[in-house]
Amino acid sequence: MEPEYERNRPVAVMLNNLKKAQPQLGNAQADIIYEVPAEGGITRMLAVYQSLEDVGSIGSIRSARPYYIELALGHDALYVHAGGSPEAYQDLKSWKVNNIDGVNGSASQSAVFWRDQERRKTMDYEHTLVTSGEKIQSFWDGSKYAKTHGDGYTYSQTFTDEPLTGGATAEHVKLAYTSYKTGLFDYDAATGKYLVSQYQAPYVDGNTGEQVSAVNLLLLETNISVISGDKEGRLKVRTNADTPHDAAQARKFGAQGIGLCRTEHMFFNEDRIPAIRRMICSDTVEEREAALAVLEPMQQSDFEGIYEAMEGCPVTIRFLDPPLHEFVPTEEADIEKLASDMGKTVAEIKNIIAGLHEFNPMMGHRGCRLAVTYPEIAAMQTRAVIKAALAVQARHPEWTMVPEIMIPLVGEVKELKYVKNVVVSTADEIIKAANSDMKYKVGTMIEIPRAALTADEIAKEAEFFSFGTNDLTQMTFGFSRDDAGKFLGAYYDKKIYENDPFAKLDQTGVGKLVKMAAQLGRETRADLHLGICGEHGGDPSSVEFCHNVGLDYVSCSPFRVPIARLAAAQAAIKNPRG
Repeated sequence: MEPEYERNRPVAVMLNNLKKAQPQLGNAQADIIYEVPAEGGITRMLAVYQSLEDVGSIGSIRSARPYYIELALGHDALYVHAGGSPEAYQDLKSWKVNNIDGVNGSASQSAVFWRDQERRKTMDYEHTLVTSGEKIQSFWDGSKYAKTHGDGYTYSQTFTDEPLTGGATAEHVKLAYTSYKTGLFDYDAATGKYLVSQYQAPYVDGNTGEQVSAVNLLLLETNISVISGDKEGRLKVRTNADTPHDAAQARKFGAQGIGLCRTEHMFFNEDRIPAIRRMICSDTVEEREAALAVLEPMQQSDFEGIYEAMEGCPVTIRFLDPPLHEFVPTEEADIEKLASDMGKTVAEIKNIIAGLHEFNPMMGHRGCRLAVTYPEIAAMQTRAVIKAALAVQARHPEWTMVPEIMIPLVGEVKELKYVKNVVVSTADEIIKAANSDMKYKVGTMIEIPRAALTADEIAKEAEFFSFGTNDLTQMTFGFSRDDAGKFLGAYYDKKIYENDPFAKLDQTGVGKLVKMAAQLGRETRADLHLGICGEHGGDPSSVEFCHNVGLDYVSCSPFRVPIARLAAAQAAIKNPRG
C-alpha cells in the first residue's frame, strides 16, 4: 500500500464474471481482486481500489451476496453493487454498511451508474451496468460516508517481502473453482507477475485490451456451500399454473415463481375453442391469423392475471404443445356448427379431422413442430406474452418484469433457432414500439433424449432449460405414460421396477440424461438457468436429486409446493453444495 493512501478507506466493487460479460472494465487497476464461487457453478469478483485516481470505467456491476459484503467489511471499504439477495440486503441494513446500490439505491446513488451502449450491442442487458472511479468519487465527496478509517483501525492482514521457506516455485497454476469455471495463472519472469487467463482466453481489461496480471497470488481452499431451500439457499420452488387462481394459490403456499404455464389449457374454454378450431381448419395463413387474432387478447388477459398473482416473480410460459387433433370436435353437432361457421361442408371438416389423426400423437406433430409449420402461432403467443408483461410493468413499476418464453419438444438446435427467430423479431418490434427496454428470455424444454445429448448445441440458442421429466421419462423408457399403467403393476410385483417412474424420477437412466444435459449446457452457457417442471418436481427424492446435480429450481403443482419447499431445505442440510 502506498503510504499516502494508508488512511483512506478503499472501494470494493462487485464485478460480473460470466463469460458473456467479458471483458470486464477497470479490473487491471484494482489493488486486490477476490474471486469466489457463486451459485450455479460460476464465480463473481470483488475488486478493491485503494485509490480512485485515474480509474476509468468499472464493470459490469453485479448484485450483492453476504460473503462479499464480509470481504468488503474486512477492508472497511465503501461497497458498490447492483441489487442483491434478500439475505444481502438484510446484512447491509443490520451491519450498517456504507454502500452504493445501482438497482434499489437513492436517486443520487443511481446516478453513479449507467448502461454502456457499446456493450449493449453484443451483450445481454444485465451485463451492461457500469460505473467509473470519477462517478464513485463524486458521490462519495457529496455523501456523509467517511473517506478515512476511524481511529485505531488496522488491517487484519499483514504482508512481508520475505519468501516462505519450504515452498516450491509455482510458474503455472491451474485453479478449478467449480466444474464450470477454471482460472489459469502463468508466471512471466520478464515482469515478475502472473498473467491471468479464464474461459480458455487471456483475462483482459476492456478499457485497455491488455491482459490482467498479479504480483501476488493467494489461493485459499475452504468449505464453501450454496445451500438450497428458501432463505438458506438457491434451489427455488416454483409452481405449474395455467390460471390466475392457481397462481395465486401457489403463491400463498410459498411458490417463488411459475416454472410451467401450459398455454394450451387456455384454449379449451367454451368461448375460445371455436377460434382455435377455426385456426386449425383454415386453408391460408391469412385465415389462421384472423382466428389467432381473436385468441390473442384472451391470452394476454390470462397472462396479465398470472403476472399479477405472482407479484413480479418469474413466470415461464410454454408455447402451444399438444397435437392439434386434441382441439377438434368429435360430436356431430359440433362438427356441423364448425362447418357452418367456416363456410365448409361437413365432409370437408371431417376430412381435416381425419388428416390430423396420428398413430403416435405424443411423438408426432406437436410442440415446436407446430411453430415450425405455423409460425403465426408462435408470433401470436409472443405478442400476448410481451404485451401482458408491458401492461403489468406499467401498473407496477416497482417490479422488474422479465418474461420467460419456453419452446417445447426441441430435439434439434436448428428448429429452436427457427422458432426463436420468430419470437425475437416479434417481441423486439413490440418492445421498441412501446419505447421500453424490457428484457425477456427464450429457453426450451428438454424432454427428448436427443436434446439432452446435444445440450451443448441447444444452449447456444436457449437461455434456460426446463426439464420436462414427464415426456423425458416416457421417451427414455419407450412406453406411454397414458398406457403403461396396464402392465407396470406386474413390473412392481416382480421387482423389476421399485417405483412408478412417472411419480419418482428414475435417477439411474433419466437422471443421467438430466445431469449430462445440465453439465453440457453450462459448458456452453455458464449462466444457463436450469429447472424441472414435470410432476417429479413435487417428489422429495426427486427434489433432492435436482439439488445434487445443481439445478436452480423445481416446479410442481400448487398443492405440492409446501412438500417441495421442505424437501429442498432437507436436501440442503443433507448435502450442502459448493
